[in-house]
Amino acid sequence: MSNNTPIWPQLEAYLDSGWLRPLDLALARLLQQQVPDTPEPVLLAVVLTSHQLGRGHLCLDLAAVLEAPDTLLALPPPGRRADNRPTDWIAGLTLAHWCQLLREAEVVDEDENGQAPLVLSGHRLYLRRYFRYECEVARALLALQRREFALPEDLNARLSALFAPLKDEAERSGREPHWQSLAAALAARSGLAVISGGPGTGKTTTVVRLLALLQSLKLDAQRAAGEEATGLRVRLAAPTGKAAARLSESMAGTLAQIRAGRVAGIDAEVGAVIPAEVDTLHRLLGARPDTRFFRHHADNPLHLDLLVVDEASMVDLEMMAALLSALPPTARLILLGDKDQLASVEAGAVLGDLCRYADVPRYQATTWAYLHQATGYDLSDFQGPGSDIEQQILMLRKSHRFGADSGIGTLARAVNRGEVGRVNGCWSAFGDIARLDLNSVQDPALSTLVLEGTAQGLTGTPRGYRHYLTVMQQGLDNHGCGPEGDAWARSVLEAFGEFQLLCAVREGPWGVAGLNQRVAEILASASLIRTDQPWFAGRPVMMMRNDYGLNLMNGDIGVCLPFADGGGQPVLRVVFPMPDGSLKRVLPSRLTEVETVFAMTVHKSQGSEFAHTALVLPDHPNPVLTRELIYTGITRARSWFTLLLPRADLLPSSVTRRTHRSSGLAQRLLETRPG
Repeated sequence: MSNNTPIWPQLEAYLDSGWLRPLDLALARLLQQQVPDTPEPVLLAVVLTSHQLGRGHLCLDLAAVLEAPDTLLALPPPGRRADNRPTDWIAGLTLAHWCQLLREAEVVDEDENGQAPLVLSGHRLYLRRYFRYECEVARALLALQRREFALPEDLNARLSALFAPLKDEAERSGREPHWQSLAAALAARSGLAVISGGPGTGKTTTVVRLLALLQSLKLDAQRAAGEEATGLRVRLAAPTGKAAARLSESMAGTLAQIRAGRVAGIDAEVGAVIPAEVDTLHRLLGARPDTRFFRHHADNPLHLDLLVVDEASMVDLEMMAALLSALPPTARLILLGDKDQLASVEAGAVLGDLCRYADVPRYQATTWAYLHQATGYDLSDFQGPGSDIEQQILMLRKSHRFGADSGIGTLARAVNRGEVGRVNGCWSAFGDIARLDLNSVQDPALSTLVLEGTAQGLTGTPRGYRHYLTVMQQGLDNHGCGPEGDAWARSVLEAFGEFQLLCAVREGPWGVAGLNQRVAEILASASLIRTDQPWFAGRPVMMMRNDYGLNLMNGDIGVCLPFADGGGQPVLRVVFPMPDGSLKRVLPSRLTEVETVFAMTVHKSQGSEFAHTALVLPDHPNPVLTRELIYTGITRARSWFTLLLPRADLLPSSVTRRTHRSSGLAQRLLETRPG
């Protein structure tokens, strides 16, 4: 592969079309300059490895590429034509020959501690940094899983007292497992617990009662040892500010009840040592501006005994490696999340790799015997040859929010199972879901949805963007200024959270860019906003990068509101809700990396929840249209969900297509056992 071979012009054409990144080709050229005799198939593998990393894959799966190159690489993108395709680039290559060329290449080695920029592990090719992350994460998770803690003889009684108020008749009688108490039992015995579940399955409820259990055990141990009863040092974290705020809000209400002595099975004293404050992961680790490094690491670990991470599906491999490195040697880790949601924006799908077999657990005999003793539930039907790491993973299965009579729940389950017929047939059976087939962004049905939140088939009182803008207007005085206190700003922010447009893609008329512009036109036509200036009252914005000076993180959402200046004239401030429940006001001029978010991507919505969510699919095929994306969009809705389809045939194909991210983490975890 030299500059004189046909492959370079072909790759350049893909670069010019935006299908490859400049970085992908630059890396291969740099390696060619350093080692001129590097074979063409090796440099091609470098380009494709970098390309896959940009798409969220940890590595290039050589076997999968040889089997279906165009599909796996999404080159050219669906619906686009090219004179040559990846199939042509790898013609004549076999897996054995390609791997042999890579093993012999100076730019590749097979040793984690080597110096070459790429690493070949079996039939997977990695950039060295990500191979190291994968190895570090696997070792750290397995070390946590092997860490055992002494448990009291009355564990069964403690769990029963904690979870009895949550059980229905079938769970009390033992006919059905109570998965929340089982999750607590697993978490109590080891340094690692992974608890997955969809919306409304009780992840937050479970973790509050689990923390109550662990704190009561620690308080008892400290008293028995004659020490001050301070409990475990517990920290709570989430990947984004919105997710952190949601967890904080959820826990605050429950903890207030516990501390007032109004929650059966939990002493008020125990509630006093369970925190409600939630940090973002960047704040927790102490991110250093303009670097990928953190203040806390292996040589300066976090000061905690137990860390709970919510929305773990959003945590990429690099962040997970940093997090695990910063844990003290004796700390516990609890990961909460929904394994069926979209994986992280950056490379890796750590929760998905961990929970590969969570749907049908494979508990070893010792695990289900322990669970039977601790909870009284017989899980012998879930016995199997699971790996050691699987013994600390549990999936909550019962939704307390979306039952059989919920259209949102029924639709989400059908999508998650890939049941296209069920998806197509459920729209008319429920009043909380609707489907709009649109001809263009000028369709009146889109304007009605944006303004009022209404669509044919929806019952009740869903709201659109008119609602929050009306709340804003009602708080203004004759000069157009809002009151100085936070109550009005908070009410506007809460009203804005009633409705949200979500997009599958960023570009095009049905993407974030096009729909933000169209929504602004609709609202301006209704005299709800003025768009003659970049900043206007009512403009909702999202942070697109971390700003450590302002203590605002990527994904934080605020609304621009007018407050009075010294002369009583309106001056705009952008108000952001913070994870601790406070509000931050910022001058618009200080916000250089923000975007309007009348519409946002599904990825950016993770960790958020809205009363009414409207998911917009594009009008052309795209690799991002997968089952996980549709499911994630649906499950952002609390009360109503609307699907907007400019092209109806894309829904069945999206529901049947699953997200696949090339990674060796799941195999590394499954194959590794204690030494």
